[in-house]
Order: sequence, then structure tokens, then C-alpha cells
Amino acid sequence: MRNTVIATAVVLSTALAPTAGPATAATGAPGTRSDPSCGADNAAARTAGDPAPPASAPVGDAAETISYSLPAQLPIGMWSPSGLTLRTPAAKGTVRLDVTSSGFGTDSLAVQRYDTTTRKWVDLSTSPGRGSRPEHGAFTFPLTADASGARPYTVALRMQDLDRPGKVTVTASVDDGKGHTYRAPARTSTATRPEAAVTGWKPHAALRRGGPAGEFALTVRNTTDRAYPALRAAYFAYGEGKGHSLAPKDLILQQYVPGKGWQRLPLAAGGCDPGLSATLRPAAPGPLAPGAAAAYRLRLAVAASAPRDVRSAEAGVSVSNGEQSFFSQQLPFTLQNAK
Repeated sequence: MRNTVIATAVVLSTALAPTAGPATAATGAPGTRSDPSCGADNAAARTAGDPAPPASAPVGDAAETISYSLPAQLPIGMWSPSGLTLRTPAAKGTVRLDVTSSGFGTDSLAVQRYDTTTRKWVDLSTSPGRGSRPEHGAFTFPLTADASGARPYTVALRMQDLDRPGKVTVTASVDDGKGHTYRAPARTSTATRPEAAVTGWKPHAALRRGGPAGEFALTVRNTTDRAYPALRAAYFAYGEGKGHSLAPKDLILQQYVPGKGWQRLPLAAGGCDPGLSATLRPAAPGPLAPGAAAAYRLRLAVAASAPRDVRSAEAGVSVSNGEQSFFSQQLPFTLQNAK
């Protein structure tokens, strides 16, 4: 009914995330933002300095001229460490990472190297896949290293998938500036994310003004091999009539907290349009460990004073890791008058 609420959901990623379809991966791709000022930009997280430098131990086999490492999984929305070790001199050389993906385009990959001088992560120069070949791309950066088998030179790298599950294969090479190109064995990783599901919400839910609440549950299970830090879940809604829009006082959102019972969650109005959002209370202490699950019990009611000209609402839940959304599901409902 209105796309703006979806865009607003994206930019409020710490309080909510986008939705499209019954259940989808939520992305931070360009074009989803309704207004650059309406939320935190993920680019800040991609260029910020780190408090501690990454590990710089050599990777690969000591007999290899060049080695490249990549973990078996790339949890979506999280930086995954990788590295490149050179064991031969490279005078004004160039490192090139040729990337082939399946399930998503290479333009959704972010790759960075750690600059030991500035102590910051720096984006690599990129030629992402486009047109008929979105699954092929290349990332490059300059390198000068007086390396040898006895004195290997290692560059810390990291990679992040911002889109959806799939696979990525990386072949690293170095042009040493003297007419020689050295290639490392290709490495393949699986882009994955925790599984999330909503139960209890009816496809054509109808809530009466001043009537009983509709109850539902959101469950997130970490099916990856990494702990997901800063797991955040959110609820969002948008409803508009001929003269009014839903306001925070018009919806009563509650979450069940063990030992405390049902607790009301404050809904906040969006800064860019009349959309509403609420951050759910943490359902798991600390990072969500591999194999662990977080369950959120919720219920929603419509206040008796909700405007009569608003007859339906777009709504849903979303889950993010604090920086990047990885799940959302629509939970629309109609508003009915009290009997």
C-alpha cells in the first residue's frame, strides 16, 4: 500500500528492519533508504578504526608463494576474517581477488584490508559484477613487500555479505610488478544467516478497536558457526486513513518477559513518515551462540480510540545483528470497530 514504511524500516535498523513478502532477508542495499538522514549509515561501521589490530600470523602452506585464507562460512551482516600471505618480493605489486558468487551479486560484498599505518580498515578498489555477469567481480589493492619464504608478509583482510545466502569463491593473485603473477588456490565459503520464523499470526488477522490482543511469537535460531552479537528484534507498523495515521497511542504492543509477565513496549513514531516502531526486549543474554535460540512472545491490540478512518495496517517484525538486518516478515492486519 505504501513503500515508504518499508524504506523507513530499513534505516531504523537498530529498532526495525525492512519487509517484503512473507519472510525475507533484509538488506541495506542502496535505494532502500527513503532519506539519508533517517537512520545510521552502515558505511560508518565499514570504515571505523578498530581498538585492537587483527591477527597477522601467516596463512596457508609455507611452500606456497602466495596463500589466501577464507572461513567456511560468511554469516550475513558480520565481518569474517581472511588473510593473504606473500612469500616472494613484490615491488609496486598489485593484489587482486577474483570473486565468483552464486545466490547474490558480487556488488553486495564488502572487502577491506587493515592499514597498519592508520590502524583502520580500508575498502578495496572494486569492479563488481554488472549487467549479465553480476556474479563475477574483482577487488584490488596496491602492495609493496620485500617478502621471502623466511620472511612472509601478511595482509589482514575481512569480507562481509550484505545480501542473501549463497556461495562465494575467491581466487587471490599478486602481480609483482616485474612481469610475474602468482596465484593462490581458490577458496570457497558459504554465506549464511540464522533462521527465524513467526508463528501464531493469522494471514488475514483482524483486530477490533478496544478488543482482545492477537498473540504471536518470533523465534531466532543461530544455525551458523559464529555467535551473533547484538542480536536485535523489532516490530513496526504503518496505517493511514483519509485524514489520520496510526499514532503510538493507537496500538498496544506487549512482550512476555519470564518472571515479570506481559510488559508493554513503547512504540515510537518514525522521523520520515508516520510509521511506528519498537525494539523488542532481548530474549537471550549476550551473543546468540551457534545452535542456540531466542524466543519472543508478543501480543498486539488496537486501542478503542484508534482513528476510525484507518482500516488496515502494514506491520511486521525484523531481526538484525545490530548493524545489518537479516530477516523480516510482514504481519498485516485490518482494524474493525468494536461490536
